[in-house]
This record gives sequence, structure tokens and C-alpha cells, in this order.
Amino acid sequence: MSDVETTLRGPEAYKIASRALELMERHQVWPTALNFELWTHYVADPEGALARELTRLISLGEPMTELVSEELAAAYLPKARLNQQIRDAGDILSKELEAVSKAIQNAQKSNAAFGKELAGASKTLDKTTDVEAIKNLVGGLAEATRRVAKENRSLEARLAESTSEVERLREHLEQVRRDATTDGLTNLANRKAFDEELDRACQEADESGTTICLAVLDIDHFKGFNDTWGHQTGDQVIRYVASVIGRVAAPPRFAARYGGEEFAMIFPRETAKAVSNTLEEIRVEVSSRMLKRRSTNEDLGAITISSGFAERKPGESGHSIMERADAALYASKRGGRNRVTSAETSPASANAA
Repeated sequence: MSDVETTLRGPEAYKIASRALELMERHQVWPTALNFELWTHYVADPEGALARELTRLISLGEPMTELVSEELAAAYLPKARLNQQIRDAGDILSKELEAVSKAIQNAQKSNAAFGKELAGASKTLDKTTDVEAIKNLVGGLAEATRRVAKENRSLEARLAESTSEVERLREHLEQVRRDATTDGLTNLANRKAFDEELDRACQEADESGTTICLAVLDIDHFKGFNDTWGHQTGDQVIRYVASVIGRVAAPPRFAARYGGEEFAMIFPRETAKAVSNTLEEIRVEVSSRMLKRRSTNEDLGAITISSGFAERKPGESGHSIMERADAALYASKRGGRNRVTSAETSPASANAA
């Protein structure tokens, strides 16, 4: 999930949406779904590439037609870019398959013609003993063999070329898939990828009869920190916490930025004790470092994180275990923050202030 998309899922979203509608009305832009998405991104990230391009078009007096909106979306909106990349890959693949199909058809025709020529030669040999006629026949067969061999070499080359192109496309689409499931700020998985992985892990656990623990981690007092130091410094803090989490999240563990300053982790086949120890390790490392502001080298002090985790019950849904892990997180917040809480040892109805 991009930073803009994260912002649009937070408490500022309604103000951003209202401001976007005001600007659309001022510039006589119809409030279509696509235009609304463009202009909310414009308001949420006024220094971003999309905002700069919209500002340029407005300054030139360019009308915001449907075509212009579609071009802007294709260039600057992540989902639109992803869809375009997939369509482009599909077009290339279709052309490759068409070229291979033609090459195969040509080879089939040549082989069929060669087969007919061999059959004709066989009949002729049965009927003649004339040496000159046999020489001519052999010469014709030799020429036909060369043609077929050439056609087969051409087909092999085309197949090799197509195999290479398809492999390139596969790698490209794999990169597109990774980009679509990776949080741009932290390089951890995004929420969409996490939700999919949690469903998959729950299904696997039911099939194998194994356990899963789910943890939710949150940076303490982050809003106040952001308000004091600004979003860029806040992003620096989020990246730092993500780097600590990422170091202990080697597969089969799975870590994601769940939204804003919140992270989530899946621990397949691990005991509650092992998960608690890992979360404690993360907590201690995060709080032990004194941070500095990159732009000015000012001391930012230490930050802390709170976390909660739950051990999945047999047959329990991902949504249910997430609710229990959240309740444990809220218990950590309510208990003074900078701590790890297990859902099994905290009240399920715990709420943070």
C-alpha cells in the first residue's frame, strides 16, 4: 500500500475527500470515480508527481477531459499502471503465440509436402529401373530434405526466441506482482498481501493440524511524533521499525505494514513462548536506539512499540484471530505501552485509550 493510500485510510481521509471535491468544482472537473481518485491523490500528496502534473495542466488552462484523466491515471495511479502493465504483457504474449503458431503451421506444411514427395518417390522407384530417373528422383528428395531441415531450423530458432521472450515476460510480471503486494515506504508486504497470506496460512494450518500465531505491532504516540517533527521524519521512523521487524521475519514468518504506523506478523508452527520472545526482541531493539533527524541531525529521542499476539484456535478465521491480536495490542496500550501482551492472558474486551 502506498503512503497516499495509507493516508486515505486514516482519519485525515474525510478532509482530503472534501478538499478534493472543492478543487474539482473550482476547476470544473466532473466528479467521476476516476477523477475523484486522481484529485484525492493530488490533495493527499501535493508534492508528488501527479500533483505537479495536474498543477502544470491547470496553469496551461488544459481542460480535464476523460482522455486526459485516463492518461494521468495510467501514468501516476498504481492500480492503473499495474493494469496497463498486465495488458501490455498480454499483448506481447499474444503476438508471440501468433508468431509461433505461424511458424508451426509453415513447418507442418513443409513436412506434409515432404511426406507426399517421399510417397511419390517410393511409387516411382517401384515402377522404374532407369538410372537417370532414379538420380533425378534422389536429387529431388535431397533438395526437399534440405528445405524441410531449413524450415525446422527456422522453427527451432523461433521457438527459442519465443521461449526467451516468455521468460522475460514471466520475470516482468513477477516483478509487477511483487510491486503490487509490497509497501512502497518499508519494502515489507502490504495489507492486501498480508490478508491473502493469512487466509492461505489458516487453510494450511487446518489441513496439516498445525498452529499459527498472529501479532500486531504499533508505534507508540506516533501521531504526536508526526505532528511535532513532520511526515518525512515520521516516515523515517516507520522505515526504521520496519527494518527491525524485517530482520526477524525470515520465511516462513511473514511481516507486513498493515496501515499507517501499524505492522502485523504471521508465525506459522511456532509456540506462543517463541513468538513472545521474538516480539520482546523487536521491542527492546526499537527502544534501545536514539534516533536523529536526517535533515538536521537533531535528536529525536527513543521511540517505543506496543504489540499483542494471539494463537489461532482450530478452524478460527483470519478475521477472528486478527480481532483477538488487536485486543491484546489494545491491552498493551492501556497497560502503559512499550510492552508485549498475549491474547490468552489479557481480557478480550481490552480497549486502548
